[in-house]
Amino acid sequence: MIGSAARDTWLLFRHNLAVTLQQKIGIVIGAIQPLLFLVLFGPLFATIGTWETLVPGLIIQLGLMSTGMAGFGVVFERRFGVLERLRVTPASRLALLLGRVLNNVVTLIVQTVLLVAVGYAFGLRAPAAGLLAGLALVVVLGAGLASLSYAVALTIDENLFAPVMSTVVVPLVLLSGSFLPMSMAPVWLDVLSRLSPFRYVLEALRDLFAGRYVTGTVGLGVAVTAALAVAGVTIGTRVFGRENA
Repeated sequence: MIGSAARDTWLLFRHNLAVTLQQKIGIVIGAIQPLLFLVLFGPLFATIGTWETLVPGLIIQLGLMSTGMAGFGVVFERRFGVLERLRVTPASRLALLLGRVLNNVVTLIVQTVLLVAVGYAFGLRAPAAGLLAGLALVVVLGAGLASLSYAVALTIDENLFAPVMSTVVVPLVLLSGSFLPMSMAPVWLDVLSRLSPFRYVLEALRDLFAGRYVTGTVGLGVAVTAALAVAGVTIGTRVFGRENA
């Protein structure tokens, strides 16, 4: 059973990745906004902060915009009857979800590496171990976000997905402290930001990029990211199962 699910996931992942690679420009376009912030806002930010503070924030922005909007794909699949045809396949509901999610995670990794590379050109000097650990955290975060995005896309009216997600993503980016640490914010805004899981993920990333690996901040960020991923995959699988039952 496990072997069959793994095989189905791999086959679906390869198919989705092949489709993504046919539109390589889409990978770059998906990272355009964080790259523009890096290029246009970064030099200004560097006068009051560090690149090791800004780049992790832009990675969180990228994750929310890239994997957080992954549900767009399934919106069109539902519209054109692709999900309906999946009902007759023997693939498990978990495989149907993970085949898509893994493709989204690979795209996010490529976009993150591109963002970090440009950051290095401007002055980022994060240690290699911190970068690798941060990338691992991004992978787990991306899996959870993509799964939740698919669940939302299959739950609400297809015409509402884009405006709803766009409305949600922007406050989440700002409340995470992507552009300025929330410790600099008014007390009420700082308290509000603590309700967002992305603040803890971002603070963990900033510690890792600063070369601090064994800290309470990193531990909390890892725990929150793992919980978000488990919740996302669980909810996404249940919604896929209900949609394709």
